Amino acid sequence: MKAARFHGREDIRIEDVPEPEVRPGAVKIAVDWCGICGTDLHEYLEGPIFVPPAGEPHPVTGEEAPVVMGHEFAGKVAEVGDGVDGITVGDAVVVEPIHRCGECAACSTGQYNTCEKLGFVGLSGGGGGFAEFVVVDAEWVHPLGDIPTDVGALIEPLAVGYHAVELSGVEEGQTAVVFGMGPIGLVTTGCLKARGVRVIAVEVADARKDKAATVGADEIIDPSAQDVLATISDLTDGVGADVAFECAGIDDVLNNAIACVKSRGRVVNVAIWGHPATVEMGPLTLNEVDVVGSIGYCGDHPATIAMVADGSIDTAALITGRIALDDLVEEGFRQLIDNKAENVKILVHP
Repeated sequence: MKAARFHGREDIRIEDVPEPEVRPGAVKIAVDWCGICGTDLHEYLEGPIFVPPAGEPHPVTGEEAPVVMGHEFAGKVAEVGDGVDGITVGDAVVVEPIHRCGECAACSTGQYNTCEKLGFVGLSGGGGGFAEFVVVDAEWVHPLGDIPTDVGALIEPLAVGYHAVELSGVEEGQTAVVFGMGPIGLVTTGCLKARGVRVIAVEVADARKDKAATVGADEIIDPSAQDVLATISDLTDGVGADVAFECAGIDDVLNNAIACVKSRGRVVNVAIWGHPATVEMGPLTLNEVDVVGSIGYCGDHPATIAMVADGSIDTAALITGRIALDDLVEEGFRQLIDNKAENVKILVHP
């Protein structure tokens, strides 16, 4: 079968690889759609990061580069392994693409997304969604019901936003600021609106400002034309926002997020950073700001699927392109890198 494999920095190849065989307790999925994630772009430009380098196999999967990529995928069940109940051939499903050890302190308390040996299907081995088929343990397979599989491919990034919103503790009627209207900023905005939160979006690119309005941002600040902190202060009657979300991975943005929240407000870092952050500690300390990291999801897929199924979040604006697997690098990765202001989520059909 065809699959896209990461060999090294800026070296992703479409190759013929053996079709995986189903195993007991697992499900074989024919992939319909797989989204290109910002994490995939980080791997392409700066990796290996989550991908285990050659000679350093992942402690859970035992695999090393080259590995099949793609972790935002949905499709139809092609085959069910022995011992699997509740999943049948033909079901539309999405995968929670986690690898965890099941033995460390985090796993023992159910916080598997902070596992000491955390990995992801499509990054750390175990196959991936940029392939015709993938085999995944049944515990990570979630039925989509009537949700189409192209929208199903958005469940994984939406679950990232849902998890971040849960960690923030924000409540209906409160105010949140979301910095960066890339894919994760947009899905975080959508999840906040589904909760009834007032959202102030901060973004410079016109195309992404338009998307922010579509997914529900109440106010949009352009940092190239407005004083971000002064504008947020005005919009919150001088109090500051209840919570802020850093979705850009930029030092100045993180510092603005800390500075814009109220006394004892909370900042949730959702971005994957490509460099060590430089933080202004004064505003954080003097206002007793709580800064929280958010990684992936942990039991959030069912609630995210329910949110999409009941129409609480509009996904139409998030899909900006659909391509074939053969076009992954030039029409997918390069488009998202070179024309990122115009693209949100490009879906790949293996």
